Amino acid sequence: MKKRYLAAGAALMLTAGLLAGCGSGEQPEERRDAAQDNIQDNADHGDQAAAYAPVTVDNYGREVTVEDKPSKVLTLGPNASELFVALGLSDLVIGNSLDNHSRGALPEYEEAYARIPELTYGSATREAVVTSGADFIYGIDWEFGGDALDVEELAGLGMTTYMNSASTLEEMYGEIRDLGRIFEIEGEAEAFVADQQARIAAVQEQVGQREAIDVLVYDSGGDGVFTAGAPNFETLLIELAGGRNVFDDIEDQQWTTVSYEEVLRRQPEVIVIHDYDAPSLEQKIADIQADPALSQLAAVQAERFVPISLESVLPGGRMAYTVESLARGFYPELYQ
Repeated sequence: MKKRYLAAGAALMLTAGLLAGCGSGEQPEERRDAAQDNIQDNADHGDQAAAYAPVTVDNYGREVTVEDKPSKVLTLGPNASELFVALGLSDLVIGNSLDNHSRGALPEYEEAYARIPELTYGSATREAVVTSGADFIYGIDWEFGGDALDVEELAGLGMTTYMNSASTLEEMYGEIRDLGRIFEIEGEAEAFVADQQARIAAVQEQVGQREAIDVLVYDSGGDGVFTAGAPNFETLLIELAGGRNVFDDIEDQQWTTVSYEEVLRRQPEVIVIHDYDAPSLEQKIADIQADPALSQLAAVQAERFVPISLESVLPGGRMAYTVESLARGFYPELYQ
């Protein structure tokens, strides 16, 4: 019965449209053709919408199923936002959390990145997220859990969550490929991965015959040096660039605080300094040079400092860029 009513209604609407067009100068055949074209266009559009096949991916042990292609995305963390720009998905992003440590997008992504609306400055708040109207969230893992963003609650609100939590290149490539499947841009995702792989391979060929240089990661000072441990993604990037994190024996913590005396004992040859808003890069260098222990390091006396923005050492789309930048800082003689 329902189909019969719909068919009758469609016929009446078509007849009314033809009658209404009698004074327009169009021939009945033209009007019929136009009406049929409209019907076919609507049918084609419906077919396209219905063509999306649900995608299920493994998000670090958590099964994530996307029933419909996302159209309103939140990207939490500058590294997450820039990856969406790099993959050509920025027009789908309705809001991002701009980390107050961010130094901004890479030059080639600045224009598209600037068009993304800012959801929050700093970590995303629960209120901002749940009222955003988003249907998909891609964000660095520290944005979730605790009292802030609960993945199960977000799922109940119709928001599918995918956490950015890679600790290896293959895991990060896997995230990119998952996004390719979810957003139906598998070719673009694979091309991006291939570009990253080729550029990193080129750096390794350049520095591969050198003995690894000992590197200290200096995020900030205070009661000690806040630095990266073995599981940190930055430790991997340092290794790919021909270095060795002098605290790669801290195997159970991504971030940790170590004493100035312990840094002196390990004698790093280069110091990678995270460049963000406060304290400034200049202030960090001044603090290092003024410290009684760190000032004794040959690396400090020779000013072997390699600045890098914090978002560049997080898992995301800057893998090759960061490996290239670090390698230039570790082995400047190879890049003259």
